[in-house]
Amino acid sequence: MTSNLYPHLLAPGRIGTLELRNRIAVTAMGVSLSEDDGTVGERLIAYHEEQAKGGAGLIISGVAGVAWPVGAVAVGQTAISDDRYIPDLRRLADRVHAHGAKIAMQLHHGGFVAVYSHARWGHPLWGPAVPPEAKGNFTDYFLMEEMAGLAGMKVPELKILDQADIDLAVSQYAAAARRAKAAGIDGVEIHGGHGYLLSSFTSPYTNTRTDAYGGILENRLRVTLEVIAAVRAEVGRDYPVWLKLDSREIGKPGGITIEDAQEAARLVEAAGVDAITVTAYHDTGVGKLHSESNIPHIEDTNLPATAAIKQVVSIPVIGSGRIEVATADATIGKGGADFIAMGRKLLADPQLPAKLMRGEPDTVRPCIYCYTCVSAIYMGQPSRCAINASLGQEYLGTPAAAPSGAVPIGVIGAGPGGMEAARQLSALGYKVVLFEKSDRLGGTLRFASLAYEPNERLLEWLRRQVREAGIDVRLSTLATPDMLRSLGIATVVVATGAIRGMPPIPGNDQAHVYSGDDLRGLMLGESSDELKRKTGMFTRLATRLGAATGATANLALVRKATHAWMPLGQSIAIIGGELVGLELAEFLTERGRTVQVIEAAPRLGKGLTLVRRMRLLAELAEHGVGLYGGTSDVVIEPASVSFADAAGQRQSVAADNVIVARGAQGDMSLAESLEHAGFVVHAVGDMRGVGYIEGAIHSANEAVRAIAGT
Repeated sequence: MTSNLYPHLLAPGRIGTLELRNRIAVTAMGVSLSEDDGTVGERLIAYHEEQAKGGAGLIISGVAGVAWPVGAVAVGQTAISDDRYIPDLRRLADRVHAHGAKIAMQLHHGGFVAVYSHARWGHPLWGPAVPPEAKGNFTDYFLMEEMAGLAGMKVPELKILDQADIDLAVSQYAAAARRAKAAGIDGVEIHGGHGYLLSSFTSPYTNTRTDAYGGILENRLRVTLEVIAAVRAEVGRDYPVWLKLDSREIGKPGGITIEDAQEAARLVEAAGVDAITVTAYHDTGVGKLHSESNIPHIEDTNLPATAAIKQVVSIPVIGSGRIEVATADATIGKGGADFIAMGRKLLADPQLPAKLMRGEPDTVRPCIYCYTCVSAIYMGQPSRCAINASLGQEYLGTPAAAPSGAVPIGVIGAGPGGMEAARQLSALGYKVVLFEKSDRLGGTLRFASLAYEPNERLLEWLRRQVREAGIDVRLSTLATPDMLRSLGIATVVVATGAIRGMPPIPGNDQAHVYSGDDLRGLMLGESSDELKRKTGMFTRLATRLGAATGATANLALVRKATHAWMPLGQSIAIIGGELVGLELAEFLTERGRTVQVIEAAPRLGKGLTLVRRMRLLAELAEHGVGLYGGTSDVVIEPASVSFADAAGQRQSVAADNVIVARGAQGDMSLAESLEHAGFVVHAVGDMRGVGYIEGAIHSANEAVRAIAGT
């Protein structure tokens, strides 16, 4: 029985002749899970099968190369450029259909974006005309170790298409559609966006031709219209065919506008497509824009454009781009879209549709918008999810259930790694005892949630999972060998985190200098001898009062209250420019502080994924935060911090307070002592070396698989 919580989103829908059980689509994503020769193997099949099991109405499998390896944009990309790919595509379709979902293939040619095709095979990049000279600062955000991966890359050769080339490309799309239909795939989405081949012709920014394929919109769209006609001739009128269309190009003067997109939508509808997926594109040379268009950080960014396109066509329109479930339902209900395609949400939890249908939205594992999934692709790796360690590993299957009579498992430390291990083990049937030395669950994730609000969604989800699993939770408890033995525990997951000492910086013992742990204590109402030494009576009273009333346990309340008052001066210097330091800078800047970040590495942002790093560093710079990389000889003075900058010049910045966001390191001492005492020990999370949320969740998953013997 389907829940009535989201009646519009969960209602059946139709695209052409394609009947769908609900309005939730898995948006087309290149996840780099196909085999090296482009074939669909068990990794991609199991990945999509999990989404089908999870209740999605439609799965759109991303970037299937119609001319592969020409036009390939990533390692592990799916190919549909030869009949030899049909049998494995049929296996994919059959596995998805077995669970009641429908599947489409996205037909793709990378065009000017196919740098991977050039780097690996030497193929030139296909496009309409010589594009404008690249500008921007994209590579400035790469860490030095990431830059090393780009070494040796040559400037790609361009292939400006003549009529024979255009005819070939059109025929390749048509043949790919024929293969999809022959494989039992339910429909095709022609990728007409994101700077790929068809988009590069549509855009006046990249198409400066003066022949029949350039100039006015109808001419720039001509290749796309020819592709639609050729596909229709190949698969017939009743086979579902639709187009992914750029609604606008952000940061490209003279690029596609919403008015262009509306007219293009009218033209492609007349050409015979059954639906339009609305997307957007951007100037890829500008780092921040990578999270401004098709993978937006700001909620509902693309909904106005989606509604504008829906106004001018009578066929279904598919919206996408960080849309929360309630908004998705309301958007469909008021006619702003017909379907909502979800990407990151369904990577974080492919069971989302089924959980909504059961009326259990609180059980959905929330996406934290960290961009691990897409940043992995940028780095030439298969996609992965920071909070769903099973993504891309579905082919391994579920770990074995606990054997009858299994002895209890102890989990020490209730941060993200400990809670994740505990909930997974409990789900497999193990009796779990979770020990935490503090008086609440969360560990360092509590402070990470204060600085970056989406993390709190994960924190609350993990807490709820632990609570509802009925796990034996023992707060304010130090687990000792004798205690573990008394409970019959022989196997222990240790997730006690890193130690965060104060590094040896001259002046670090002054009262206005806080470690990361000091600041966490201030914000969350925790006391320590160091805080007593460094803070005044009023501050100590306020933090104690907050803790006593429970106010500091309410992170939303703390975030709101700290806009009005914090026990920090106006000018703040943060020593340490990795993830923690930068998220602290964001938090403090939003509360009106003047912030300087001082980092020893040449480039800031280690620990942040590339796409998140590009956005955060750009926004900090926009708000006047001083970002100093490559520094040395740091000295903390009574009202300032001095250092040698990357050029060796002495600099000084004002600092009413100094926060040292450095010095964290793994600490295996407890794990080693328990192992010495005869326990089977699995170390999880930052105690193995700082890995942040992703490291905690993924290592917890590894520990569970090891315990379960799979």
